[in-house]
Amino acid sequence: MRNVLDVRDVEKSYADLRAVDGVSFTARPGEIFGLIGPNGAGKSTLIRMIMNIIGPDRGEILFDGRRVVEEDKNRIGYLPEERGLYRKVTVGTMLTYLAELKGLRRRASAPRILSWLERFGLGAWRDRKIEDLSKGMAQKVQIVASLLHDPAWLFFDEPFSGLDPVSTDTLREVILELGRGGATILFSTHNMEQAERICARILLIDRGREVLSGTLEEIKASHGANTAVIEFDGDGSFLDSCELVSAVTRYPRWVEVELASPPRPEDLLRLVAARLRVRRFELAAPSLHRIFVQKVGQTGAVAAAAEADAPGGEA
Repeated sequence: MRNVLDVRDVEKSYADLRAVDGVSFTARPGEIFGLIGPNGAGKSTLIRMIMNIIGPDRGEILFDGRRVVEEDKNRIGYLPEERGLYRKVTVGTMLTYLAELKGLRRRASAPRILSWLERFGLGAWRDRKIEDLSKGMAQKVQIVASLLHDPAWLFFDEPFSGLDPVSTDTLREVILELGRGGATILFSTHNMEQAERICARILLIDRGREVLSGTLEEIKASHGANTAVIEFDGDGSFLDSCELVSAVTRYPRWVEVELASPPRPEDLLRLVAARLRVRRFELAAPSLHRIFVQKVGQTGAVAAAAEADAPGGEA
């Protein structure tokens, strides 16, 4: 099978800090692989090692069974977390230059550039300078740059950062389309909502180490189904001290509750319906956010919750 990425027992240290500690996984074509974890977990370090920007201290990273060689680089699309655009040039000039670095001639890259810019709502900005762009618009330009050469492997580091809801939906659609087209896609994020909506397989790391891995279905199944999702109008603060509930995770317009043992969902529904206007009451496997909190702890989950609830950054 082609376009397979194998990461085998990789380690990386900086002085006394073990940034990545014995991580292994395989990402396959057509599979959207999520590398998740709190800020500082080692996600970006791992992606930089995959990109051969830095080398591992131990272990190996294989593309189709071999270490990356120069000819592989034009088959890789990479979106770094940091901005990498020249501010004084136009969007079109910047993208043309980046496409040439990947082996595309101007005649071939021009229609691709326009098509992708229009897809992300930036067609009218092709002749504007990078310095005129908002943070979210610059992020979309970098996304376009990673896609122009039809890469077989795509590595995205926090791709949804700074995007408004419309652009987030567009990027999610693009990632799913590329996966269906056979690309091997790995992206890192601490936004659990996006990871849950996109990923087929997930690796959670914390402090450089694997915490859990597997398909989304396997991970959720292994954490039980004693969870209720409740959407309602009114004051649901009484749930915090409800004997039928052992934990509450709040979102802007709904809550996810872990049922106390033994679970009595019918009693909880009656109680909630008597005090609130219930719009949805659903028994479900725990969300990825809830699993994240359980595995990483509340402190490490603060960034994930903030990212998920943050307003768009394109204004």
